[in-house]
Amino acid sequence: MSRIGKKPIAIPSGVKVVQSGTTLNVKGPNGELTRTLREEVNVQVDVDQILVTAPEGRNGGAMQGLTRTLIANMVEGVTKGYQKILEINGVGYRAELKGPVLNLALGYSHPIEYPLPAGISAEVEKQTKITVKGIDKELVGATAAKIRSFREPEPYKGKGIKYSDERIIRKAGKTGKK
Repeated sequence: MSRIGKKPIAIPSGVKVVQSGTTLNVKGPNGELTRTLREEVNVQVDVDQILVTAPEGRNGGAMQGLTRTLIANMVEGVTKGYQKILEINGVGYRAELKGPVLNLALGYSHPIEYPLPAGISAEVEKQTKITVKGIDKELVGATAAKIRSFREPEPYKGKGIKYSDERIIRKAGKTGKK
């Protein structure tokens, strides 16, 4: 059985959780999230907590833990929100935000224009630091990963887009003849 799945999820004040069938709707001060849950997992919504139970079986504990974590991420997202910070390293590499479109100059022959998905906002500081914000943890992470994929950091000089807490393992460059 899942140890994480057995823990109840506390519902903070200002958050409203509504379950209708397999659909769970969480509404809070930052917004509203909806998710369709798997049928084999039972979700019980009380006044101040949510309990997730799953039947005994092959994948019961795994689905219980996964569902509990997804619901906890929804509750935290509508109260606090999520953010990922990206840093751009390289001469001439920069980012600019024009409305809902992120313009990136990453050393290619053309600028990259990336329209931000609905529900995601971004801030650009000093043209080299991008903060991706939103209430859906999965969407924030996917958007940050997509932006990073435009120019992943290379191991020789570290040029590219990296997460702020990511450590790039450097390689030694080529050496001359001895």
